Amino acid sequence: MNTGQTIFALFALALLGTVVVSMNRSLGNSNQVIIQAKLGVTAISIASSLVEEAQGKAFDKNTDEDIVTATTQLTPSAQLGLETGEFYPDSLNDFDDFNNLQRTITPDTLSGVFNISCRVYYIDPATPNVAQTSQTWHKKLNVQVTSPQMKDTVDAEYIFSYWYFR
Repeated sequence: MNTGQTIFALFALALLGTVVVSMNRSLGNSNQVIIQAKLGVTAISIASSLVEEAQGKAFDKNTDEDIVTATTQLTPSAQLGLETGEFYPDSLNDFDDFNNLQRTITPDTLSGVFNISCRVYYIDPATPNVAQTSQTWHKKLNVQVTSPQMKDTVDAEYIFSYWYFR
């Protein structure tokens, strides 16, 4: 083999090595994207399930079995959350029982660990992102799902209003 062929062979090996390293890097990046997407879908599913569960509850402990005609009959904002003797998930009966709910779940061994944090507060429809200190006909649920393996936080919100028609 002469000098030209040797240089050409070395150039070809260097080019092949560069392509192989580039492909490995691309595959590694693709795997990370797939893993993050799977974690994101799982986190969104967890948040959606919690919102759906809350939607199925009564607006307030005072509206569970009775009709309320004034906002003063609703639970004061400082008392939103679990009542005495209630615990998640078995005995929740109204929407604001989800206030200050903190859970850590592991859906399966491949998905990782997810931390759930909920907050419920009264709102004014004109300013739905501002918590009200007095009772209103509208409550907002904010669910945050995080995971040490995820780069982002999933944040789901839902507004529940009390309506009574005579």
